[in-house]
Amino acid sequence: MNPHIASLHIYPVKGARGIDVDAAAIGIEGLATHGIGDREWMVTDRNYQFISQRSHRRLALVGVAARERHLILSIPGHDEIRIDLDRVRTEAHDVVVWRSTVRGFDEGEAVADALSAFLGEPLRLVRFDPRMPRLCNPEYAGDSAAHTRYADGYPLLVIGAGSLRELNGRLAGKGADALPMNRFRPNIVVDGLEAFDEDHVDTLAIDGVGLRMVKPCIRCEVPTIDQVTAVAGEEPLLTLSAYRQHATLPGIHFGMNAIVAQGAGRSLAIGADVQVEFGF
Repeated sequence: MNPHIASLHIYPVKGARGIDVDAAAIGIEGLATHGIGDREWMVTDRNYQFISQRSHRRLALVGVAARERHLILSIPGHDEIRIDLDRVRTEAHDVVVWRSTVRGFDEGEAVADALSAFLGEPLRLVRFDPRMPRLCNPEYAGDSAAHTRYADGYPLLVIGAGSLRELNGRLAGKGADALPMNRFRPNIVVDGLEAFDEDHVDTLAIDGVGLRMVKPCIRCEVPTIDQVTAVAGEEPLLTLSAYRQHATLPGIHFGMNAIVAQGAGRSLAIGADVQVEFGF
């Protein structure tokens, strides 16, 4: 089987459910669909400090869709909330994601009230202000000027389908259930590679788009959270801890963070051939 794109995923609201797409535009900040970018929105506390599934597992239950120039949020117990993409936003706030202070437009009281009621504390929803780009860590991205929105650190996460198959084989050997790829929240899933080959990839070339792998993805507890029920367990970290401890970075490694080195403004589609250059 030749390497190819097996699936594409966009997470408009950091920590909420993703959108599975057949094709997506790709820019410096990552994937986008219907004018909605990956991690373009973020839930924060009242002081505009970000939250995620690490502290609020039930974010996994917040549904997201894109249609008719609106971001659509489905928050359990509340009516559907429609956020107009074309509404003029002028006043941005300082917002904090990890060690970065960037800017975000507050999306108002209706969505804030719904999220606060569902998650049990005062919360806000902010949209990324592109007037203040958030540069990726130059220790890994070099002088590429790569930047991202509210993702943890990089605009793309790439995982090989073979890596999940290998993990699920190990889980089956323990009598545990197989896990879906959504536990790892990738943007691009590539099939046709051997398990964990993505660890050693330097670049992927796909229909005029060049992606450069820059940093292993060290996993937090989010992969232990069922993305349908928001219930957490021990797997897959328990099994991965036996064979996926990174040699130089502290923690369990599954997937590769990537930046767009060429072809920003083009698009990617499921089934597209992937040319792989090893050497990472």
